[in-house]
Amino acid sequence: MYQKFLFIGILGFTLLACKNKEAEETQITQEQITFQQEGKLQIQTEDGSKAYFNIEIAETNYETETGLMYRESMEQNQAMLFVFEDVRPHNFYMKNTYIPLDLFFLKEDKTIATIIENAKPMDETSLPSEVPVQYVLETNAGIAKLWNIKVGDTVDWKRLK
Repeated sequence: MYQKFLFIGILGFTLLACKNKEAEETQITQEQITFQQEGKLQIQTEDGSKAYFNIEIAETNYETETGLMYRESMEQNQAMLFVFEDVRPHNFYMKNTYIPLDLFFLKEDKTIATIIENAKPMDETSLPSEVPVQYVLETNAGIAKLWNIKVGDTVDWKRLK
């Protein structure tokens, strides 16, 4: 009788060990997300200079909720434009975002209403628009300073297709 329990115990332990080893070998890896250009955007500053960007457009619920999360890098001339159906205060955060960003909150008339510079990666602190907006542009950190972009500057874009 003792041998029967011992055999069942060893068999159970072996099956459990095999199952755990199989689970360890099955790892889920995050596929790298690559930039998909969907348009071209320009920012016209008060002093007359223009900054140009290739943009990816986020407008579905999934796209706007995910944004630039899980991206490891972005070229200096690339950006993401968020397009919302409603004009209202919007809040962003940097959860699962690996790169520092500048955020430009745009009113319905495409003027810059609020700028948040150098948002910290992986930070879940709320980043509010402070006023009702319809669009948000995310660029690499430092773009606002590099191009001397200020509240009131204008933004325009065209879709490629």
